[in-house]
Amino acid sequence: MSSEEQSPLRERLVDAGVELVLAEGSGAVGLREIARRAGVSHGAPRRYFATHRELLSAVARRGFAELAGRFAAVRGADARERVAGMARVYLAYAAERRGMFELMFRHDLLTGDGSAPGGPRLREETAPLFGEMARLVGECTGDAGRAPVATAALWANLHGLAQLQGWGSTGLMLGEGREEELLRAVLDAHLGGQA
Repeated sequence: MSSEEQSPLRERLVDAGVELVLAEGSGAVGLREIARRAGVSHGAPRRYFATHRELLSAVARRGFAELAGRFAAVRGADARERVAGMARVYLAYAAERRGMFELMFRHDLLTGDGSAPGGPRLREETAPLFGEMARLVGECTGDAGRAPVATAALWANLHGLAQLQGWGSTGLMLGEGREEELLRAVLDAHLGGQA
């Protein structure tokens, strides 16, 4: 079989993995179930993915590409507005695509360094997202040298907020309907001033 014939099947397997992770979470993404959903033999995924981690990484890469597209659509009058917009997109993505969001950051499950032949290089997807956010944070704070650390702190705070919101914890702490107020507090803590 030529690589042209293999590529559609590989994509079908990844499509099945995406469907599965969105429906049932990252814990449900097994090679046999993906093969079943793709309508192929249980051994077929091994022709394209040497390990379960490689398949999970290919699924996660789709999530990062989707998130990157959403980030690219964010507009704003200035850097702070764009950071706020990206933060809202991040939180919305986590709420809408819970299983994918959880998988994307499970580096203990993923192979993202491209060390496997043909394996996905998740860093190629994530580094530009982080770099753009760091550039914007540097503009907001006026300190480009500390921007990577400030951005990592902001991201950690947003990721924690996404998890807490997903579990319903923020509503218990603050009451319902205060998500935007909480997000503004996070942005103020990392960017200074008022959002």
